[in-house]
Amino acid sequence: MNSSLLIVDVQNDYFPGGKNPLEGSPQAAQQARRLLEYFRMAKRPVVHIRHASIRPGASFFVPGTPGIEIHESVRPEAGEQVFEKNYPNSFRNTPLLEHLHQNQMKRLVICGMMTHMCVDATVRAAFDLGFECLVAQDACATKSLAFGEESIPARQVHLAFLAALKGTYAQILSVDEIIQKLSSE
Repeated sequence: MNSSLLIVDVQNDYFPGGKNPLEGSPQAAQQARRLLEYFRMAKRPVVHIRHASIRPGASFFVPGTPGIEIHESVRPEAGEQVFEKNYPNSFRNTPLLEHLHQNQMKRLVICGMMTHMCVDATVRAAFDLGFECLVAQDACATKSLAFGEESIPARQVHLAFLAALKGTYAQILSVDEIIQKLSSE
């Protein structure tokens, strides 16, 4: 099956020292790097998504700052497609869908940041647009959230969103499982 790797928002502001660091971002990025290396070696297509905040008063992913740049661990190489988005859903107001259709992609391997926001929105949109989705659970990161008086730890946020996607919207697999699956096809 024609599969493309979609790396969502692995950008400097999500790492230690950035404007919005996530829990486990360095580890998730290293796993995303393993997927990226596999796709490069297998000569399979890769798409990088970079978020640029257009909201007034945005505190991270501000255009023209180092924080908006794709992290060095998954930096694009010549020939790899990069799309900039302004919303959580990577398809909204971007040429991503057209690009995937032109290249006859049927399945997306998705990883990135944040699990509860842009990864979730992108996976749900991809499914609704007819793509089979594989989410690399160990190549995604998020942060703790609050709701009312409750604080939800990052790990619980991550697991809850993956659990919600599992089954209907995507297969939730480890990087090792994805590489094994793709290698056996």
